[in-house]
Amino acid sequence: MAGLFLLLLTPLLTASWPEALTATFILLPIYMLHQYEEHDHDRFRLFFNATIGKGKEVLSPTAVFITNVPGVWGVITLSLYLAAAGDVGWALIAVYLVLVNALVHVIHAFVFRSYNPGLGTALALFIPFGAHALRQVQIAGGGTPTFHAVGLITAIAIHAAILLHVRRQL
Repeated sequence: MAGLFLLLLTPLLTASWPEALTATFILLPIYMLHQYEEHDHDRFRLFFNATIGKGKEVLSPTAVFITNVPGVWGVITLSLYLAAAGDVGWALIAVYLVLVNALVHVIHAFVFRSYNPGLGTALALFIPFGAHALRQVQIAGGGTPTFHAVGLITAIAIHAAILLHVRRQL
């Protein structure tokens, strides 16, 4: 619900913002909607434990919370603050977090030949909104090779940290 309310407030909150910052801000409520698809009735954790963990709890409720609140909301918020206060290129951290997560959902669906919780919003929201934000940051001049590398490496590192945690649980 918070994601929907933030989307409804976006025109008021971002009216005077540059398009690149607005596009980056929108990624937060978009991610919240994605998290609803994933975590309503604990779908993602149960699915992940059944498929990746093969029935063993490799992803606990605490790990899910840490991943999604500081690891997603916090990272997107920090990225937005850095982009607003410094260089708009910092927004690419949030952009790549969304795009890499979408890719992970698509790869998981392909490997397991089935739907996974979060796949629908990854396809319907992450890819188009992530691509739009990427384009807006590029237009605003923030898409330097260094910022693309920082954004992509940060997003991959966050996902790798999750996999490392899971691997330790196996």
